[in-house]
Amino acid sequence: MQSQIFLSSFESPLARALWSSVLAIGVALGAALAPAQARAQATGLPDFTELVEKVGPAVVNIRTTERARANRGAPGEMDEDLLEFFRRFGVPIPGQPQNPRRGQPQQPQPDAEPQARGVGSGFILTNDGFVMTNAHVVDGADEVLVTLTDRREFKAKIIGADKRTDVALVKIDATGLPAVRIGDTNRLKVGEWVIAIGSPFGLANTVTAGIVSAKGRDTGDFLPFIQTDVAINPGNSGGPLINMRGEVVGINSQIYSRSGGFMGISFAIPIDEASRVSEQLRVSGRVIRGRIGVQIDQVTKDVAESIGLGKPMGALVRSVESGGPAEKAGIEAGDIITKFEGRLIDKAGDLPRIVGGTKPGSRATLQVFRRGNYRDLSVTVAELEDEQRRAAGPERGDSKPPQATSGSLGLGVSDLTEVQRRELKVKGGVRVETVDGAAARAGLREGDVILSLDNIEIGSAKQFESVAAKVDKAKPVNVLVRRGDWVNYVVIRLAR
Repeated sequence: MQSQIFLSSFESPLARALWSSVLAIGVALGAALAPAQARAQATGLPDFTELVEKVGPAVVNIRTTERARANRGAPGEMDEDLLEFFRRFGVPIPGQPQNPRRGQPQQPQPDAEPQARGVGSGFILTNDGFVMTNAHVVDGADEVLVTLTDRREFKAKIIGADKRTDVALVKIDATGLPAVRIGDTNRLKVGEWVIAIGSPFGLANTVTAGIVSAKGRDTGDFLPFIQTDVAINPGNSGGPLINMRGEVVGINSQIYSRSGGFMGISFAIPIDEASRVSEQLRVSGRVIRGRIGVQIDQVTKDVAESIGLGKPMGALVRSVESGGPAEKAGIEAGDIITKFEGRLIDKAGDLPRIVGGTKPGSRATLQVFRRGNYRDLSVTVAELEDEQRRAAGPERGDSKPPQATSGSLGLGVSDLTEVQRRELKVKGGVRVETVDGAAARAGLREGDVILSLDNIEIGSAKQFESVAAKVDKAKPVNVLVRRGDWVNYVVIRLAR
C-alpha cells in the first residue's frame, strides 16, 4: 500500500515539478563531471600529438661522412666505428671481428670518395642555425650533413665538441629556423612523462615516450645523467628529451644494453649542463674546466662509521698529484673532502662537477675530514688538462727494515725504507709483509702500505704494534691503505 502511494504521488503537479528539477540537476552534474573524467583519463594516457607538432620541426637528422684512412682496413684490426658502436651500446666485442666495410686490405688514395660513417640526431638551438648534438655523433667526421623535417639538407660546420660531457655544437647556414625551448632540469621529477624524437637506425622523426626513471645517475665524471625508460636506440644519440611542456630537458646519449638494442634503461645529458658547455663551445670552441689534482672514490657506510664521519658523504682522496694544487694546499691521501666553496659534497661525483665549474686561477676553500677532525684548506684551482699525470708507485728497498706483527689483526708489517718513502712522498707508514685472518678477509695484501690505523697516523712498525694492541676488538677497525698509486680505507672486523 505504501509503495502504491509513493508511486502515485508523482502524479501531482508539484511532484512532477520537483522530479524535473532533480533530473535537471543530475544532468548538469554529469556534464560538469565529464571534463574532469576526461582530464583524469588524459592524465593516465597522455596525448603527445601537440608536443610532437610543436617540437618536431626543430629536431634534425645528422649524417656524417669521412674519407678512407690509410690505416683503416689493416688485417686483424677492428673498424673504429664498430668499436664505438660496441662501446656506446654495450654489444660484446667478438673475438674475431668481421668488418663488412673493410673488404680486402688496401691503401686508399688521399682523394678517396667520402664514405658514410654514421647517423645521429640533433636539435636546433637558435633560429640562425646553431644545432646541439652528441660529441660522439660528429667525432672524427670530415663532413656533417644536417637534414630538417622539411627535407632541406645543409652541410654543417663543427663549432666545437666536448668528449667529457659528450656535447657538440654545429652550425648550418640558414635563418628563420624553428628552435626548441630549453627547460629547467631542477623542476624535472622522477615519474614525469617525457618523449624523445630522433632517428633510431636512420628512421628520421621517430617519436618514443616513457617516464623519468631516476635523476643524478653518476655514469660520468662531469654528468649527473637523467635515467629514463624511453626507447632509445642507435641513431637517437643527440636528439632531445622533451617534457610535457614542450621543453628540452636533456640530450639522449647512452643506453644500457646487453644486446645492442633498447632494454628499458636510457641516459640523457641534463640540458642545464649541456647548455653551459655549448655556450663555451660557441664562444671559444673549447670548454675550460678547473681541477685540483686528486683521484677520488666514494665513502662507504662502513668507512664513514669507523672513522667517525657518521654517515657516508664526501669524496675520499685516494691519490694526490705530485706538485698539483691539492698537494700544495696540504690535502693528503685519505682525506675526505666534505665541502668546496661552502657547497656540500654529498657523493664523490659532486666534487669534479663543482671543481670543473670553477674558473682556473681562482682560490677556493675546501673542508676536509682527517683523522676525526674537520679542517679548512685553501686551494688554487688549475685548468684541467687533456692528459692527467700519475704519480709513481712505491718500490721496495734493498735493506730489510724493522718488522712487527699483530696477531689479532692478522698483519705483519715492516718500516718503509728511505727510498720507499721518497717514492711514495710520505713521512711514515708501514709495509704489509704477511696477511692472515681478519686482515685477509678484509682484502689486505702483501705489499700494501698502511698509513693510519684506527684514525691514528702510523710512522713506524713499532708504533703500529702499539696502536694495534689497543684497538677495541668488538668494533670495526679502519685502516688507511695505499696500494700502488691508490689510497683507500679498509675496514677490519675482528669480532666473528
